[in-house]
Amino acid sequence: MYPFHAGFIILIPAILFALFAQSRVKSTFARYLRVNSTKGYSGGEVARNILNQNNLHSVPVEMVQGYLADHYDPRARILRLSKEVYSGTSIASVSVAAHEVGHAIQHANGYAPLSIRNAIFPIAQFGSSMAWFFVIGGFIFDFVGLIDIGILLYSAAVLFQIVTLPVEFNASNRAMQMLTENGYLATNEVSSSKKVLNAAALTYVAAMATAVAQLLRLILLRNRRS
Repeated sequence: MYPFHAGFIILIPAILFALFAQSRVKSTFARYLRVNSTKGYSGGEVARNILNQNNLHSVPVEMVQGYLADHYDPRARILRLSKEVYSGTSIASVSVAAHEVGHAIQHANGYAPLSIRNAIFPIAQFGSSMAWFFVIGGFIFDFVGLIDIGILLYSAAVLFQIVTLPVEFNASNRAMQMLTENGYLATNEVSSSKKVLNAAALTYVAAMATAVAQLLRLILLRNRRS
């Protein structure tokens, strides 16, 4: 299994970056979870109000278990918020809630990058889970063609991570606009809200960097094998 250790150095910076991003988002979220917003709206109230303002009355807002488990489910058309965000009145709570509403609005408006991401998700999910079977099989049976299939499959997962970036940044931009224009944040709270959203965005950048580094490593291993 020596070939799988070759080129590992390519992954080290991406892994360190990912660890930093995870630490940053957790610490930033925890920090501003303790800072209540001046207006006193809960994340659930902000989500419901903004959805209604955008004629998305049919999109329910549900509370789910799990820390930082907030997400919008495009298949079920449901907005799910963690307890800290749904019930909390902190800057972190309203910021995360508005971000997830941004995804619901993207879906309703047919935002192209989100549509592309949703379309390639099944392929990317299959590719990320099956790629290594083909790659390992290619090394075991000394068949470069299997490695090529594995690289192709993993490329779909990398494409998914790349397309995710504009989706997440756009949702954050929408969130800041909605929070400020509708008066959910005081002027002096805007910069804090941006810190929360920027920290969250960093995790997606790190995920993309890790995926790209892994793909480069696979290509390097394949070229050495051939």
